[in-house]
Amino acid sequence: MSANYFVTGGAGFIGSNYVSRLIKRGEKVTIYDNLSRAGAPRNLKWLQDTYGAKSFNLVAGDVRDAGQLVVSAREADVIVHLAGQVAVTTSVVNPREDFEINAQGTFNVLEAARLNQRNPIFLFASTNKVYGGMDDVKVVERGQRWEYENLPFGAAENQPLDFHSPYGCSKGTGDQYVRDYHRIYGLRSVVLRQSCIYGPRQFGVEDQGWVAWMVIAAQTGKPISIYGDGKQIRDLLHVYDLNDAYDAVIQNIDQIQGEVFNLGGGPENTMSVWTEFGPRLERLLGKTIPVTYGDWRPGDQKVFVADIRKAAKLLGWKPQYSVEKGVKQLFDWVSENKDLF
Repeated sequence: MSANYFVTGGAGFIGSNYVSRLIKRGEKVTIYDNLSRAGAPRNLKWLQDTYGAKSFNLVAGDVRDAGQLVVSAREADVIVHLAGQVAVTTSVVNPREDFEINAQGTFNVLEAARLNQRNPIFLFASTNKVYGGMDDVKVVERGQRWEYENLPFGAAENQPLDFHSPYGCSKGTGDQYVRDYHRIYGLRSVVLRQSCIYGPRQFGVEDQGWVAWMVIAAQTGKPISIYGDGKQIRDLLHVYDLNDAYDAVIQNIDQIQGEVFNLGGGPENTMSVWTEFGPRLERLLGKTIPVTYGDWRPGDQKVFVADIRKAAKLLGWKPQYSVEKGVKQLFDWVSENKDLF
């Protein structure tokens, strides 16, 4: 039997990929999105062209509108909260708006869930930025990359929280509210602290979505700037693998409600921002890519690798897309859709 899914930010990169999956398998979907992101109207058109305008319900709404959320989410069986302000740099420039969207907006979505009589499942897309710079964890420089000295499996969910930057504070506030709504109100909620997500339909920009941004910039001749030394390491997680994790959470909700999971590519899918990613991109492009270097950005970790063993144990989940396979797929998608950029 199909369920009613309510996806905030459903026209975004992650959201549109997940909505596509939900429609394919016959779920009833409501997208709640203010369509303010540059790629959102393009993703919405793709969904309409692919599945038909009546394949989902669209509410052109803002998570800052508490009243509209309560009305729009009242029939939801599953709420997937993806909407948010997504860039650290933007949060530094406009911290009030960042707070209103990420902290207060998440509170509004939680209240809509609490007032919903159907006891909905609630998934929250949090971020590894809630761990801050992880200054307590020693990193060492090895060749062309930084690495944790003593965390062979990456950072686990018990890594101390350290909300660094307004973005880290606002997402961390939402993160902790979602946890507490399970404890206090019994909401069937799960927090997913996501690492570096990439894949098709990602209209990355310099400040957010760096993998897609560099692939797009390389193919369209836009300048690429590297902040820091380019040796900083991230674990890359393909959006299809992330969506698999969402499904696994929902399927196992009775056993794992109230839990927190780190979701990333894990140690097997790490790559440096430029010293390793750059040569890979140049091979795909077939020529050298010029770059410029700038100062480190606030709150930027030299290393973040998610320890994904908890998700493997409790969800039976692990990434299926290698970095090589996933980046090639993204590169090909950009090549085939240059008219979108």
